[in-house]
This record gives sequence, C-alpha cells and structure tokens, in this order.
Amino acid sequence: MRIGLTGGIASGKSTVANYLHERYGIPVLSADRYANFILENLVKDSVIDRYGEKIVREDKIDRRSLGQIIFTDPMERAWLESKIHPLVRELMQQDLAKYQERLVVLEIPLLFEAKMTDLVDQTWVVWCKEETMIARLQKRNHLTITECHDRINAQMPIAEKCKLADLILDNEGNLEQLYQKIDRKITELTSP
Repeated sequence: MRIGLTGGIASGKSTVANYLHERYGIPVLSADRYANFILENLVKDSVIDRYGEKIVREDKIDRRSLGQIIFTDPMERAWLESKIHPLVRELMQQDLAKYQERLVVLEIPLLFEAKMTDLVDQTWVVWCKEETMIARLQKRNHLTITECHDRINAQMPIAEKCKLADLILDNEGNLEQLYQKIDRKITELTSP
C-alpha cells in the first residue's frame, strides 16, 4: 500500500512522516528531498541562467531568494515546477519499485497540485489552521507575514485538500493526540 501524505505548508507533514518511519519502520519517500537534490544537481544551471547569481549563496541555490521570485510570480513558479516535478515523479517511481509489497509513505506537499495521486492508494492530509501555519513558518523559516501568505496561497487551499483525503490528521492539538490517530489507522491497515 502506498500512502500519499500531504497537507498545507508547515502543517506537520514531516512530523507525521518521521513518526511513521521511527515508530513503524515504514519507508518514507520525501518529494522535498528529491526536489532539493534535483534543484542542486540536475537543474541548477538552468535556474541560475534564468534568475542570475543573485539566487546563489556559497555555491548553493539560496532558497529564500528563489522563494521571493517564485512565490510572488505564478508564471515563474510554474516554470520551476515544470523543471522539477517530472523529475521528482521519475525518481520517486524508481525508488517505489524497491517496495513492491510493503507499506510505503510518499510525503508530497503538492500531491494534488502536481497531479501525483496516481502514485498512491490512499491520501492522508495533515491539517491545521492557517494561523498555526503562519506561526510555524515564522518560527521555522523566519518569514514575514507577507512571505507566509505568499507560500500558503501558492498551494491548493487546505479545505480543498481535506475534501479529497481518505484520512484527515488534525494537527492543532498535542502530539499525543496526533500519534493516537495515526496508530489507529496503521492498526486498521495492518490488521488481517
């Protein structure tokens, strides 16, 4: 079984993915990790050609500088996604072949937007309020309110994702409540 794990930005997807991996030993394939690899190793030159050296810091793409471009200009975001998403799909499918009979989690923030639902059997959406996402983004990424809104608005609204979900994981409470809901679902999936 393949679980597609998605949700809003800073909703707690990585928290859920880490718990599934650490508690149950479930392999997690992270679209963000693939995208980071692709950005730095496969499309870096074309990205620098497009945006210039201003997005480079210490020989790496500076995510904040790139984010200021792509999260304020939908055309630029579409261009970058057209370079990265097909390669994410390709690498993810290659790695999925290793887990034919196993339960595996595909952590894909843009699962619906990138049209990758065909890779999964179930979709789990991690949900929290927009105010919570903003607070977490500000703490984690040191973003301004405007930058937070730009990133949130670049994704499908969380309410729409929830309508498409097989399971909604409410991440407004404490971690114990979140983990209990995950435990119940894993027990349901793995019981004979």
